[in-house]
Amino acid sequence: MPSRRRVPVTAGRAALASWVGDPEGADRTTTATAVRFSLEELGARAPGRSVEVRVPPFGVVQCIEGLQHRRGTPPNVIETDAATWLALVVGTLDPAAAAGEGRLRVSGTRADLTAYLPLFPDPEKVT
Repeated sequence: MPSRRRVPVTAGRAALASWVGDPEGADRTTTATAVRFSLEELGARAPGRSVEVRVPPFGVVQCIEGLQHRRGTPPNVIETDAATWLALVVGTLDPAAAAGEGRLRVSGTRADLTAYLPLFPDPEKVT
């Protein structure tokens, strides 16, 4: 069952559109809202608990069906910073390139989001 949304869809889309318009100039609140919205969107599109996606300090989501972890650090983790995550979400950065540059840390055999990214492939149509 997907988790409930904490960021209203309209506010999340507006924050993501604002970030797309000016990634370098987006304030912390806008970036945080965009990250949290996109993590919730990933959780809704890929429900499950086998992979944990972390974007500190803004949010985390468990997604993708499969074996679940119940305690401690999960075996399948993806972690990155907010700017990298949002670039992946809108498709301006390739996951393989981000991993190769060390901007995307991936551990575990199931930690692969290529089937789900980008969440919003046309940044001009986020809103």
